[in-house]
Amino acid sequence: MKIVYASTPSQEEEICELVRYIYSNIFPLYFTDDEIHQFERLKVLHTSKKHFEEIGTLKDAFQVMASIQTLISILESPQLDEQYAPIFNKNVANLQEFGLYFPFEFDQFIEAKNMKNPMLSIYTKADNELLI
Repeated sequence: MKIVYASTPSQEEEICELVRYIYSNIFPLYFTDDEIHQFERLKVLHTSKKHFEEIGTLKDAFQVMASIQTLISILESPQLDEQYAPIFNKNVANLQEFGLYFPFEFDQFIEAKNMKNPMLSIYTKADNELLI
């Protein structure tokens, strides 16, 4: 007999929070608002009840969280280097095994970073907020 522990609601929330972080902090570094909006329509990293059923165990949930966190770490690094490409590709493949759509190649981020002009994005969080 084998005992398998199901993923917890807090892990599901953490996965959703990591996806929101990618949309608000990572994608604006590389892509325009129109491109990011298109990613939403294409359901890039979209999580649904079905996905969380596929990510059924604690181990699976931790693998998904670790893969997203690794992608974040790589893409937040000040210098994207080709040495990160195999790690990037491995984590993208891991996400796709769990049904999370992430259709990017490492080179796309290198090219996007070189072409992107720093500007404000509607997807980034505000640097300050007015409390009333």
